[in-house]
Amino acid sequence: MYNRFVYVFILSLTLFFASCSSIYMPNVPATPMFQRKGEVHAAVHANIKGNVSGSGGVAVGNHIALIANGSYLDQGDNNNKNNLFKQYLIEGALGYFTHVGKEKRQTLEVYAGYGVGSSTEIDRRASTTGMMPVETRTMDFDKIFVQVNYSSTRRNKLNIFGKPRELNYGTAIRASRVAMQDFTINDLTSPTEEALFIEPLFYTRMELNRGFQLQYTNGFNFNVVENTYLKAGNAVFTLGLTYNFGGKRNKKK
Repeated sequence: MYNRFVYVFILSLTLFFASCSSIYMPNVPATPMFQRKGEVHAAVHANIKGNVSGSGGVAVGNHIALIANGSYLDQGDNNNKNNLFKQYLIEGALGYFTHVGKEKRQTLEVYAGYGVGSSTEIDRRASTTGMMPVETRTMDFDKIFVQVNYSSTRRNKLNIFGKPRELNYGTAIRASRVAMQDFTINDLTSPTEEALFIEPLFYTRMELNRGFQLQYTNGFNFNVVENTYLKAGNAVFTLGLTYNFGGKRNKKK
């Protein structure tokens, strides 16, 4: 009952924030759920709005891991659309992972990292010759973030499509300082802004085959700093595929 209430609450908030507009779009963070040293993680996520994210990582030690993440969004040039938006973002982080709980079915990961990106937003209006740009906003930005991942594996597998399949549930929460390095409006230099985003995200994974999992992700962000352009408001809804492989299990003595 509690989990159901949480998901309904998050969905309501996500739909609310999705109606807002921002020059920053949060990406899907890497959530590798590492189990052991030497394990490698790869994932790709996308949605119908043209937002594509990819991530990779490796557990370089028994509890130490490196991750990298990138995203690209291009809403396309639709003749009937009043607003166009493009963004790319790349980031990397160093982190710590461990397993918790009596049965060690929970994974806790903590990462700290840095990223850079660029966004362009164009407001347009209809004219006798078609859609004409009214205002074009472009920013280059960097970000520093701290991220905490917590995931749990369902004790009993679920029979889906005639086969027992493992299910995982997880949460990732990031605190991201995003700062404009350069900001122009209609090619004119404009005052820069800085934001502190809190980005909670929830995901569910279903095993497809050994190492491969289907992942549904939803989340949102909010800003603790009041801004005009660099503000919260964009939600994350994606469907993705993850793959974890490699790593050697510790031999029992």
